[in-house]
Amino acid sequence: MSYSDSGNSGAWRNDGGVPPHAYDPYLHPELFRGVATRRVFAFLIDLIVISVPVILGYLFIAVFGVVTLGLGWALFWLAWPASVIWAIVYYGACIGGPSSATIGMRVMDLELRTWYGAPGYFVLGATHAVLFWVSVSFLSPFVVLVGLFNGRRRLLHDFVLGTIVINNSERAAVPQASRTY
Repeated sequence: MSYSDSGNSGAWRNDGGVPPHAYDPYLHPELFRGVATRRVFAFLIDLIVISVPVILGYLFIAVFGVVTLGLGWALFWLAWPASVIWAIVYYGACIGGPSSATIGMRVMDLELRTWYGAPGYFVLGATHAVLFWVSVSFLSPFVVLVGLFNGRRRLLHDFVLGTIVINNSERAAVPQASRTY
């Protein structure tokens, strides 16, 4: 317990000084309505957005290999690491952008926020993508079912990172925290 000297009340606080969650599913259920389904479709859209440049890169390397009589095919060893880097940069840049959402999330009217209401940033977006793929790879795709059993529709990597995905169209009802930088 700690003594709160932030006001004139002199009241004791037992929350350790931690602010409450910005998005409460019981006070604002509309923020989480349909989020799980929308996330699935947003993921599929993002998968297409990420795959198109990767496929074009592989096709370029294949044609370049034919033109150079096989020497250009040595670039195939760069294609896999470049694909991973592209996906991480895509998620980091999109979630770190002004809308705090990837292209798929924007299409599905979703937004990623921290548990205390701040918008996403590059490192959070990149880490979010990496933790998603690691959790699905090692714990099986059934880890996505975690989202069906909590009020905020958070997945396992959302719990680890302290993030929340909300309906962007309903967000205006909740006051937003400003960026910290």
